[in-house]
Amino acid sequence: MGRRILNEALRSIVNAERRGKATVELQPISTVMSSFLNIMKYRGYIKNFQVYDPHRVGRITVELQGRVNDCRALSYRQDVKSRDIDRYVTRTLPTKQWGYVVITTPDGVLDHEEALRRNVGGQVLGYFH
Repeated sequence: MGRRILNEALRSIVNAERRGKATVELQPISTVMSSFLNIMKYRGYIKNFQVYDPHRVGRITVELQGRVNDCRALSYRQDVKSRDIDRYVTRTLPTKQWGYVVITTPDGVLDHEEALRRNVGGQVLGYFH
């Protein structure tokens, strides 16, 4: 269920970007979704996001920047060791210059560059570019 929620939220971000919208509202939400959006904000793919009423169903309002080309959550979360991250990134992303793979690790939810820097592996959540 949680993977479907994340995938639907990411697809609605991509659809809003393609239509030229300035904001998009995501509902229902999860903590993994807010961590994923935090990485997207840190890397400059979205401007900002706000979480409203996180203890109930909740919703997130995301301010778009116009940089997201594709964003997906993987329905089958694959285990990736720290030494295999480069190979997985090369296979998943269209080019090395842009895009990030998001991984859940024991250190938290990280993008592939930070996971390589910390030398940790984990499960692949999804990617954006």
